[in-house]
Amino acid sequence: MITSDATVLGLLFVILALIFYTASLKNRFWQKFYAFVPPLLLCYFIPGLLNSFGVVSGVNSQLYPVVSQYLLPACLVFFTLGMDFKAVLGLGPKALLVFLGGTLGVMLGGPLALAIVKSISPDTVGGTGADAVWRGLATIAGSWIGGGANQTALKEVFQPSDRLFSQVVAVDVIVAEFWMAILIYGAGIAPHIDRFFKADARDIDHLRDQLTREQQNSAHIPSLKDLIFLAAAGFGATGLSHFLANLIVPFIKVNYPHLEKFSLTSSFFWVVSLATFIGIGLSFTKLRRLEHAGASRMGSLFLYLLVATIGMKMDLLAVGDNPKLFLVGLIWMLVHVAATLLVAKLVKAPFFFTAVGSQANVGGAASASVVAAAFHPSLASVGVLLSILGYALGTYCGYLTGLTMQWVAE
Repeated sequence: MITSDATVLGLLFVILALIFYTASLKNRFWQKFYAFVPPLLLCYFIPGLLNSFGVVSGVNSQLYPVVSQYLLPACLVFFTLGMDFKAVLGLGPKALLVFLGGTLGVMLGGPLALAIVKSISPDTVGGTGADAVWRGLATIAGSWIGGGANQTALKEVFQPSDRLFSQVVAVDVIVAEFWMAILIYGAGIAPHIDRFFKADARDIDHLRDQLTREQQNSAHIPSLKDLIFLAAAGFGATGLSHFLANLIVPFIKVNYPHLEKFSLTSSFFWVVSLATFIGIGLSFTKLRRLEHAGASRMGSLFLYLLVATIGMKMDLLAVGDNPKLFLVGLIWMLVHVAATLLVAKLVKAPFFFTAVGSQANVGGAASASVVAAAFHPSLASVGVLLSILGYALGTYCGYLTGLTMQWVAE
């Protein structure tokens, strides 16, 4: 019904605005509604409904190619730009070890879950070409180590069909949000959990006070110069990444064609990898201060638009085609949870680090900050900080996980 991309773009932003508006209301109905239906799920599924019922056409629209090629790399730069390695290390080895334990759990859990379900129901994880299920599942690895931006990057690298991607997005969001609900509940009984793990939470109290002071001293309203610098960093890095990718890919195709099976001849893989690397490099410069001017918020804006354009390509009627995929997701999540809790138990980490470290992997900056804030509002930035590390690792570790899953599936 709507064929103009300008109209569709405006419609998507209105949808996002309505979701964020209703999610912020204190009305009892909306609070109960969003307790069961996470906002991120609606950002995928409302545009998916529009596509499924012919209101818009995700196939014919050019919004997704534009957003994925230009806004996604910039989004990764904005998320990694604010990385403060000194602050990350300042969290102590326990926080980093628990976070990395969760990352390892995702990397091992995907191939293990695939192997288990393959032995029980080979058809569930079968398929060929773009419909090979491992291609879709590989994108979950990007999401559960980093976030939506990493998932989209791996979608472009491994090229699952839109129908398959619709199915795995449902697995990704529903399983991840269920685990997030458990973590938020756990925040309310954290002292009991800490006693079980014999963990000392006094470092959390010290960190909370330190972050409160830092937020009060650093945050400011961004000026026009700040916004221009942000655009220069994000889109300058995006342009450089495309330029270098256009040199690297033809070189590999001519000289090392056998690397195609590792997706190293994918231009998009190099674009997002280089953009992430540039963002990390910029975090060592004075441009890191742009985080206080809203770099991660700008990245989140791009990310939610990206989520909406992905949703617009989804065929929701395909979600029920392969319900057994949820078994893969559940087994995968259990492995991640087991690995995270095991590391936490070994290092006697406070439950705060366990919850935030896990959610920084599985949920990304937005949900990790929510989980962290459930302990104390001033701790929300710890979730963002660990999530930035997840964004930095997500594409690379997700890519390796995808290759392992390919090996298991074949």
